[in-house]
Amino acid sequence: MTATAEVEGAAQEPDRPSGGVGRDGETRRTVWVALAANLVISVAKAIGGVVAASPALLSEAAHSIADSLNEVFLLASLKRSRRPADARHPFGYGMERFFWSLLAAVGIFVTGGCFSVFQGIEAFRSGGSESRHGYVIGLVVLVVALAAEGASLARALLQVRRAARAEGRSMAAEVRAGRDPALRTVLAEDSTACAGVLLAIAGIVLHMVTGEIAYEACASILIGVLLIYVAYTLGRAARVQLVGEAADPGVQRQVREFLVRQPEIDSVTALLTMRLGPDSVMVAARIDLTPGYDSEAVEDAMVRIRREVRGRWHELDQVFLDVTDAAATRQGAAADGHP
Repeated sequence: MTATAEVEGAAQEPDRPSGGVGRDGETRRTVWVALAANLVISVAKAIGGVVAASPALLSEAAHSIADSLNEVFLLASLKRSRRPADARHPFGYGMERFFWSLLAAVGIFVTGGCFSVFQGIEAFRSGGSESRHGYVIGLVVLVVALAAEGASLARALLQVRRAARAEGRSMAAEVRAGRDPALRTVLAEDSTACAGVLLAIAGIVLHMVTGEIAYEACASILIGVLLIYVAYTLGRAARVQLVGEAADPGVQRQVREFLVRQPEIDSVTALLTMRLGPDSVMVAARIDLTPGYDSEAVEDAMVRIRREVRGRWHELDQVFLDVTDAAATRQGAAADGHP
């Protein structure tokens, strides 16, 4: 067996870090909190919307129903993505997380956004009026919903803050990184829900003061547009991850610099990365060795380097090192007429 083959075989050992399991447990609790809040709120909004004949409140009910369905998707993703690797999926099922997040985005778009816009348009067409009793019911339901959504959002923000502290960066940077699609979806849903409730309250209050249902209809359409935008943003992020997203450029640069510093490595001719899950990244490096090392020394060095890479960057749990002759590669490229 050659040194390269032995290194590649060692790189496929299924010894993943366990840090992601703990994060998944916290994310699962966050999703359950959001699901419980949305189930209660959706029933209250639906009943209140029917009794008060409020399009804004019915739009918010659709929003909460969509969120509840999406939380079920996210719980499924948390469970399915942790299945162990097998013969058909040698790198595990981490990408299930991205697939279910895409379904959640579609759910927000169809069930929440499109229904809210439709409800607003129907209100413009049909007109309508509410009694003072209806206004009071709508406002009470929305205030309770705002409190519940706010509590769920606070839980999600607390998890983001803990993750940001663990990574040594700001909360804004952690949100932009968005490694955990389940947490990102819950955070987006709860933030949008609070904004939607405020829009619905504004619409009902203006309707009550002016007697014009157009304000509630506008609020309903604005809620729908907001949901469609959030769905598009989440769907785009899921698509990027599903088609094969590279690791953070800063991490790639650090890994390349680390490899070049090793005395056994003369140069790194290629470095490719792909995210396999929220806490799993594959690294494939094509390296040229420094002359003078025998096969046994090369094997020991490559195993050591691989372990150090995984020790420094815990998410890099699949490391492949391909030993090549850079000079021969350049000569072959020149012979073929390539620069």
